[in-house]
Amino acid sequence: MAMMNRSQYLASLDDGRRIFAEGQEVKDLASHPQFATAIKLVGDGYEAHYRPGEDASGPYFKIPRSRQELKEILEDLLTWDMVTVTTSQGLLALLTAAARIRPARPEYARRIEEYFEYCRAKDLRCVQAITDAKGDRRLPPSKQHDPDVYTRIIERRQDGIVVRGAKLHISSAAVSHELIVMPTKNMKEGEEDYAVACAIPVNAPGVRIVNTSYAPRERIEDFPVSSQHNMPEGFVILDDVFVPNERVFLAGEIEHSATFAHALGLWERLGGTAHLAEFGDQLVGLAQLVAEANGTDRIHHIREKIAEMIIYATLVRAGLEAAIANAEPSPEGWYFPSELYTNAAKHYAAAEYSRMVRHLHDIGGGAIVTAPSVRDLENEEVGPFIRKYMATKEDIDGEYRTRLFHAVRDFTADAYGGWQLVTMIQSGGGLYAQRLVARKHYDMERAKDLARKLAGLA
Repeated sequence: MAMMNRSQYLASLDDGRRIFAEGQEVKDLASHPQFATAIKLVGDGYEAHYRPGEDASGPYFKIPRSRQELKEILEDLLTWDMVTVTTSQGLLALLTAAARIRPARPEYARRIEEYFEYCRAKDLRCVQAITDAKGDRRLPPSKQHDPDVYTRIIERRQDGIVVRGAKLHISSAAVSHELIVMPTKNMKEGEEDYAVACAIPVNAPGVRIVNTSYAPRERIEDFPVSSQHNMPEGFVILDDVFVPNERVFLAGEIEHSATFAHALGLWERLGGTAHLAEFGDQLVGLAQLVAEANGTDRIHHIREKIAEMIIYATLVRAGLEAAIANAEPSPEGWYFPSELYTNAAKHYAAAEYSRMVRHLHDIGGGAIVTAPSVRDLENEEVGPFIRKYMATKEDIDGEYRTRLFHAVRDFTADAYGGWQLVTMIQSGGGLYAQRLVARKHYDMERAKDLARKLAGLA
């Protein structure tokens, strides 16, 4: 067991992986501009956490054994890069699935625990690969015109399986080491080949990753958020990839296919809620700063909108706290967040996020998308005029206000902002999935009993 530092992480990317971007295969990932920020962020994480010694391991491999430890992990998570967060969530999801399938499938549970230790020993970064292409959404996997639109087992060997398919929306796959493949949904009788969960190295033969990015290509000084925080989005192709038995966690047992998706959804939604709680505070801060800069902070409807944003941020954080406070232990002593509070909190946070952004845009005004660039500010001829006319009060100069508008635009109204709007809804599954899980775990019988008593029908 040994941790990696930045240089070792960079060296680990030169492993023969097949990466594509903008129509070309990327031969040198570390030097490609589309991946530069992502690699730097992950490298920063490796460098920040690095400790020498054969028994050292990162805090992202910690398994919570109390509610307090679960809370500490979530607090730490907000300071990690996306890849490190994804690693923690993915491995905890696997352990959650292991705890749930152990009574019926102890061999799979053992393999998951050994895989967890393997990743910890080598200090690897993992991403969850769950969403399939899905083809015609009206049809189940076994009825699709092309059977490969859901990832499936195409061959079973004595020493492992061969899988084929694609996994979509896999953030940061190109700069990670491992793909944790899971079924995208519950599989039914006749769909045994689609009930597959396994771990695949990014550089395994047959794996190719096509990437897109919301990172700014130019004028990065006008993108203060996304120029510093961006990750490639991977379209992962699994073209007849062999997976040895020790990395296979499910291979046809349809009764457990939904277990993996639900486990991953739980941890992704918890992490998503933690980030949304912080985003809520950031939106409030931006709204207040812009209102003060515009001189509108005492106008009634502006104050009311900011008050509503404050309530949003506070309730999201309250839901997060409730998910932790009601966490439950597994037979192994691992603590998992409350399904009910996690899903209810994530649903509320995601469903209302766009309205909070709308409030911010209403408070800020059109300059959010029309403010001159930083380079124009620095131009000797027009820069002084921009500073003059973008200024408002004595203590609010034109450059400060212009840069504030750029931050609002980049965070909420440009490529990164659009990515955020979609991601906030879709991360951990869409809103409908969260409603289903919340309903499943809600104590409906108690609610009905209370209603009967109220109506005198007890």
